Amino acid sequence: MTIKTEQLSSTAFSSATYDDENKDLSMTFVNGGTYIHHNVPQELFDGLVAAGSPGKYWHSNIKDQY
Repeated sequence: MTIKTEQLSSTAFSSATYDDENKDLSMTFVNGGTYIHHNVPQELFDGLVAAGSPGKYWHSNIKDQY
C-alpha cells in the first residue's frame, strides 16, 4: 500500500492524497475542508497533480464521477 500526498498550486485546493490500495483520493481545500472520492484510477491522480489548473482538472474529470 502506498499513500501519496502532493501539494497543489491551486486557489481551491491545498493538497491531494491518494491511497493506491483503496483507490481513495482525498482533496483538501484551502479552507481546511476535505472531500474523499472513492475508486479513482491512479491515472486521474497523476493527471490532477500534473495539471496546470488542478481545480479545473478536478471539476472536469473527478467531481461528480467518483
